[in-house]
Amino acid sequence: MVAVSSPEVESFKAGFAGVALTPGDDGYDEARALWNGWFDKRPAVIARCRTTDDVVSVVWFARESTLPLAVRSGGHSLAGLSSCDDGIMLDLSLMRDVVVDAAARTARVGAGATWADFDAATQAHGLASTGGLISHTGVAGLTLGGGIGWLMRMYGLAADNLSAAEVVTASGDIIRTSATEEPELLWGLRGGGGNFGVVTSFEYRLHPVGPVVGGLMGFPIDRGHEVLRRYRTWAAEVPDAFTTIAAVITAPPAPFVPPELVGRKVIGLAGCWCGDPDAGQAALGPLRELQPAFDVFGPMPYVALQAMLDEGAPPGIRSYTRSGYLADLSDGLIDTALEHGAAMPSPFSQLHLHHMGGAVARVGEDDTAFGNRRAAYAYNVNSMWADPSEDDLHESKNREFAAGLAPFSTGGVYVNFLGNEGEARVRAAYGNEKYERLARLKRRFDPQNLFRFNQNIPPAP
Repeated sequence: MVAVSSPEVESFKAGFAGVALTPGDDGYDEARALWNGWFDKRPAVIARCRTTDDVVSVVWFARESTLPLAVRSGGHSLAGLSSCDDGIMLDLSLMRDVVVDAAARTARVGAGATWADFDAATQAHGLASTGGLISHTGVAGLTLGGGIGWLMRMYGLAADNLSAAEVVTASGDIIRTSATEEPELLWGLRGGGGNFGVVTSFEYRLHPVGPVVGGLMGFPIDRGHEVLRRYRTWAAEVPDAFTTIAAVITAPPAPFVPPELVGRKVIGLAGCWCGDPDAGQAALGPLRELQPAFDVFGPMPYVALQAMLDEGAPPGIRSYTRSGYLADLSDGLIDTALEHGAAMPSPFSQLHLHHMGGAVARVGEDDTAFGNRRAAYAYNVNSMWADPSEDDLHESKNREFAAGLAPFSTGGVYVNFLGNEGEARVRAAYGNEKYERLARLKRRFDPQNLFRFNQNIPPAP
């Protein structure tokens, strides 16, 4: 239950220049909703900020009131960390401006923008930067955790393209960080999550991106061994211009899917070729030799590719994930992936095998906070379902799947794929040396751990 409204909350609400909502207000329930419907948090106050000064006001209120403080951008945190019960949700979703400097190939982006906002603005100039795989994901959370996306093998992670940021710290100070201004803070923001303050504005490098070759091809799951072994060989040699995912999914009721496969588990190969379309089509040759049951790869606008997977992850769906990194797609890994993937009980549940490498692996291991850059694949077992009465079923099936994959894992994990899994798993996202460096940075900018609703790195003693 939400705490009874206190005089200090009412005083803040009356003086706040943004929009402050408390339980019972019109719009409160809509504003508190998160992407992951498993989490039904009820903040004492939702502070919807329009400006950096609004963010400063909320941070000061959190310090003075000692109420818990959670920060929401797109609200896509798999672990439900974009909100909290009986505290403050600092909501950035009204700060969505995207300003593009086409000549300089840069973009300045408000912290509440989604990748749909970002892509629409940058593609108007034939430019783009690596973004998320679901277009309604927030720019902020994805970037601060690293940022796997369709352009990563060509242009690096979202965080690799972050060149500067404006940050409100726990002390209420407004700091600009770049390669020349507070560079250690920029290092930490490139993968270290929301531990160091509220980023109110991001600046990105952009790249020329015209129409891409993108799409999806699918195969019956009983061909899984053949397909994934061919994919393994193909992916080891494919140019960096191709970023792909191998997946176990349920075939959707789409016109391009043969009727006998609709609703059945299939092997899906999805991807994005950023370059000459004819070369992209040619690169698909070894996969097409397998004669997929459906194949909708072809030239398309980049913004269409960015929204291609949206219907499979609708807002409000319940989600439970476990993930890690792989050194390769061994035969044993493929056996396990197919066995458990075929048994996922929900049509929304998926196993993703994200092919890493390329530009991601060429960045120095210590150049950013993002860890595990040399892994060949990131895997994510994402169980998704709608019925709350099935929570235990899907969590237990997910844990069984994850336990089966664990012997093949490197031990590391992508921080944006973490659930509520404890400090040891957060440490595994970075490795001990990098984790300690982040803890020292945390001590400098947030010694009291005000920003703790995240994949938290406590301040070093």
